[in-house]
Amino acid sequence: MLRSCCIYSVGLLSILLLIAGIAMVLAHVFQSAVNSRIKSEMVLENGTEAYAVWRDPPAPVYMQFYFFNLTNPDETLKGERPAVIEVGPYTYRELRPMESVTFMENGTKVAAVNPKTYMFEPNMSRGLEDDLIRTVNIPALTVMERFKDHSVISRLISDLMIGQNIGLFVTRPVGELLWGYVDPLLKDLQTIDPTLDANFGLFYKMNATDDGEYVFFTGKKDYQDFARVDLWRGKSSLDWWSTDECNMINGTNGASFHPIISKTEKLYMFSSDLCRSLYATFESELNVMGIPAYRFVPPSDVFANVTVNPDNAGFCVGGYCLSSGLLNISVCKEGAPIIMSSPHFYQADEKFAQDVFGMHPNKEEHQTAIDINPLTGLVVRAAKRLQVNAYVEKLPVFSQTGDVRTLVYPVMYLNESVLIDADSAKKLGVVVAEANVVINIPFIVIGLGILLGVVFMLLLCCLKAPQSTAAERQPLLSS
Repeated sequence: MLRSCCIYSVGLLSILLLIAGIAMVLAHVFQSAVNSRIKSEMVLENGTEAYAVWRDPPAPVYMQFYFFNLTNPDETLKGERPAVIEVGPYTYRELRPMESVTFMENGTKVAAVNPKTYMFEPNMSRGLEDDLIRTVNIPALTVMERFKDHSVISRLISDLMIGQNIGLFVTRPVGELLWGYVDPLLKDLQTIDPTLDANFGLFYKMNATDDGEYVFFTGKKDYQDFARVDLWRGKSSLDWWSTDECNMINGTNGASFHPIISKTEKLYMFSSDLCRSLYATFESELNVMGIPAYRFVPPSDVFANVTVNPDNAGFCVGGYCLSSGLLNISVCKEGAPIIMSSPHFYQADEKFAQDVFGMHPNKEEHQTAIDINPLTGLVVRAAKRLQVNAYVEKLPVFSQTGDVRTLVYPVMYLNESVLIDADSAKKLGVVVAEANVVINIPFIVIGLGILLGVVFMLLLCCLKAPQSTAAERQPLLSS
């Protein structure tokens, strides 16, 4: 009787465990507990890990610059295809701490400035800052483009350029092309327009400077607002981009994420290089230093023609829209004919890569990608890759343009990347492991219930098996 009672107790316990486990799965008890803990930690306030990482990111950020050195300038001016050789990378360590941090509105918002400092890393570079690069003369190109319809002024500028031996192409050190130099043509034109800046550089005035005050949501009121930008220079994030105005969004150049990322989400970013906000969509699952991650990439719509993506109408300057793969940002660059694309014209119409010898687009090296841990929403690896191009065409009023083809000329491209550091990866790995254990408790309970159910069935079979009598156990023949 006692044996039967024990066996049926095992069966009852099995049923109770199964019911409890299924109930916990349906109620998302432990998943909700994990999510609540993560949400409580993802707040920008003193004492949280998220605040420490936000204020002074521990993971090193590197900016790599690759230049395209022109090898056939004379032939290009005669109408042949330009031939370029990629040189670099010229690598810089990017320091980007938050400064002048001030909490506002009961801790629901925080104001800060985000200065960036670039430090050259020769050991991670293939070349030095004094390497000479032959490329298109962007200041001269800008001036010629601006005054091409003014016959008298254009003639005077053309004569000035001839006198100073200024042509369509220029040879300058990498450091000057990046951080700035006094351009002789711009300096002379200051006599006509004193407000004109005689300095030019692709990243001029962008080293050791900030671009104004940002106001971020802390996530205290709503975790989905964690680190999202509310204001920049007193202007709402909703007004950053419109079809008739370009607003420079420098600063964090990052993304506004919130914890517990799903594959169906769009992740919105903002970039000073494109003068606009971007978005990325899920591509694949992977592991980064042992941390599970979702990879998000900007879809081709980001650089698509306005006929494909009407949101890009703001990049149609003067009613003229470029083909897919290119964005005209001249209105952001004081009229300079600057066009942005992915490196080597990746995802752009094939004709742009075919117009220039030396273009070899491929996904692995030229795609922008962000790898995010889906549980915490933390970026474990990211690479922003963008190319700076110049629109070049023959201008009859300027002999300096010769018989050059109309084309989009590649100047350089950048790769701004970050990889989670070893200490942070170790901490995040512990968090993910603990969360996985907690989340799987209901399934462990269900598994234990199934196991006890199997034991119960076996014991029940043994209990009901027929027992032989003493007479049946006697031998048929005695000795």
